[in-house]
Amino acid sequence: MLFAYRNVNQLWAYILTETLKRLGLTYAVICPGSRSTPLAVAFAQQTPDIEAISILDERSAAFFALGQAKITGFPVVLVCTSGTAGANFYPAVIEARESRVPLLVLTTDRPPELRDCHSGQTIDQLKLYGSYPNWQTELALPSSDMGMLAYLRQTLIHAWERCQTPVGGPVHLNLPFRDPLAPVPDGTDLSYLQSQFDSEDFFASSPYPIPHSLYFGYAQYKFPVPQEWLQSDRGIIIAGVAQPQQPQEYCRAIAQLSQTLKWPVLAEGLSPVRNYANFNPDLISTYDQILRNPQLAKQLTPQMVIQVGDMPTSKELRTWINHTQPRRWVIDPSDQNLDPLHGKTTHLRIAVEQLVSGEAGSRLAVSVAEWEQACRERSRMGAGGVKSPSPPDYLQLWCSAEAKVRVAIDETMTTIEELVESKTAWLLSQTLPPGTPLFISNSMPVRDVEFFWKPNNLGVRSHFNRGANGIDGTLSTALGIAHRQQSSVMLTGDLALLHDTNGFLIRNKFVGHLTILLINNNGGGIFEMLPIAKFDPPFEEFFGTPQDIDFAQLCATYGVEHELITSWQQLQQQLNPLPTKGIRVLELRTNRKSDAKWRQENLSKFATDV
Repeated sequence: MLFAYRNVNQLWAYILTETLKRLGLTYAVICPGSRSTPLAVAFAQQTPDIEAISILDERSAAFFALGQAKITGFPVVLVCTSGTAGANFYPAVIEARESRVPLLVLTTDRPPELRDCHSGQTIDQLKLYGSYPNWQTELALPSSDMGMLAYLRQTLIHAWERCQTPVGGPVHLNLPFRDPLAPVPDGTDLSYLQSQFDSEDFFASSPYPIPHSLYFGYAQYKFPVPQEWLQSDRGIIIAGVAQPQQPQEYCRAIAQLSQTLKWPVLAEGLSPVRNYANFNPDLISTYDQILRNPQLAKQLTPQMVIQVGDMPTSKELRTWINHTQPRRWVIDPSDQNLDPLHGKTTHLRIAVEQLVSGEAGSRLAVSVAEWEQACRERSRMGAGGVKSPSPPDYLQLWCSAEAKVRVAIDETMTTIEELVESKTAWLLSQTLPPGTPLFISNSMPVRDVEFFWKPNNLGVRSHFNRGANGIDGTLSTALGIAHRQQSSVMLTGDLALLHDTNGFLIRNKFVGHLTILLINNNGGGIFEMLPIAKFDPPFEEFFGTPQDIDFAQLCATYGVEHELITSWQQLQQQLNPLPTKGIRVLELRTNRKSDAKWRQENLSKFATDV
């Protein structure tokens, strides 16, 4: 508390950082600037309890913090100076809101008397992020009054809670400071603090630290199970886009639901279910290809659908559900509308883990022996294998189609020697070390994962920014996820990486290892899949947007290792084992036009003969 005795600003900043430390904050990302000096000094004084990380670029810093919050499940603090600095946080704030990630954004500001008078580096920062924060307010000017210090403490406790309840998301606090900003005396007599301020008593009345289980636990929950579930044998479970903090519990819960109802699980490539395949004997990973067969799509029309989490990326799946209009339930604890199809949908505001653990779980329960036997059968027969005893005809049809299409995909991929984009996701699903954190960029990488990610038992921890689906902040988010974690991998296209090259400036603060698997097709490959690709001009200039960047030189500029991959064998060798420290780029050069043609010709063929 040494600096806290120097002036009111530092006392205020000390109460702020000490409160957050006791709440459980472990990471603070701080961007350089003058107005934020009191906070920067105070956070630096909290080392090692809080790791304060200085990052130059505010947009990059915000996505780095987003990545840290994704991997830990706890709020990360963002700090910036006044003016347009905070505006650069906006894309990450939007993503945090849409993907329900806890962020505590602290923008510092000039005092009221310096606003609306053309004082330098001053903009209107109130409600800077519109409606995206879970909660937002401006704090009072710093004061040494004990009542005001208590106000600050309680406001921070509330902000911490609102980052996480009722769902995760950003909270914005705007903090005005008058001069002096540096820890120098300001004329205020703070000597009374040394004799009268009892920090243990001051902070003792608050619930420190707030336990993780308060926000993420799976307490007993009494929920009446719809009788329709138990009576129907033409239902499916969609395991959609999800990044659960406890993936094994999540996958087991879905497996128990599936085994009880005898319904197949259509698992999105971004769902952990595909990486814990043994938990789900009736796992369907090739639904996108299966539904491209019109006859099969008609035969597989469901009566009802349980959707866990967000709807998968697959356009084929969405179109099929929209066309068939089954009765649907969405299982998710958030307060958000997760049905972009506007169907006959009931939202169950509950976690799937709660559903199978409470009273509902007792009504859905299957014996442990039966469930384990199903898992053993699944393990013996491989992904897509049909369990014994014989499942209902509808389930059998799904499992049979999965087994045949999976064989067709695997045989095709095995014979491909040239560097084709789509094979990358398929190969990754079988090559990465167990438990590897993997960040998947938007655009084509995320779609190739859905198309071709093979079910496995590697427990890969997939992460992504699918809230707003943007390509901004890709590298910085991946670095935030990888920081102080197991050696990690990022799968990205060239445009997404180029959009965030300032993320490489984090390299000197980064602890751990990140391998960037770069698919360089010199442009926007996803646009090649759209109707506009047939119109050139203007396609190549305004959609393809080739940048003609030499990534070896770019990496050299930032001091990052670069290697050009020329064969699949070379790639496999570089991915397992992974290094333990540093950042490196493994570049695969592909042709986006031929890759798009390959997808267009092959995606519909895999299920042709089923």
